[in-house]
Amino acid sequence: MKYEFSEDWTKKARGVAIILGFEHVDLHRIACVRSKGTKTRRTIARIHTISKAIQTGMRDKAFYSIELITEKFDKLSEEEKMKTLVHELMHIPHSFGGGFRNHKQYVTEKNVNAEYERYLKQVKLD
Repeated sequence: MKYEFSEDWTKKARGVAIILGFEHVDLHRIACVRSKGTKTRRTIARIHTISKAIQTGMRDKAFYSIELITEKFDKLSEEEKMKTLVHELMHIPHSFGGGFRNHKQYVTEKNVNAEYERYLKQVKLD
């Protein structure tokens, strides 16, 4: 598996967080990376962070990395790519402490679509 930092998608993710008012997201502590060579069948993207133990040992705060799996992500429409970013950002809890919000309660298709629609309305207002 190969990874590379994606400046353009990092900027887009940060922009989405700003537009949606995700004030709990530290924009300087999120980034997007593109991966190639995964064996996953269904996963388009995933979000990663370092464990609390490593954060403590490093004397550092949480950092979230959104992995965009190129074999799947690149085939999506622009709308689906942006929904994917919204989805992954929604996994970041308000504590921004290195944990994740789960699918069942928070990151549902209905909630992602609602946030995406809110994003579109805000973009049109600008």
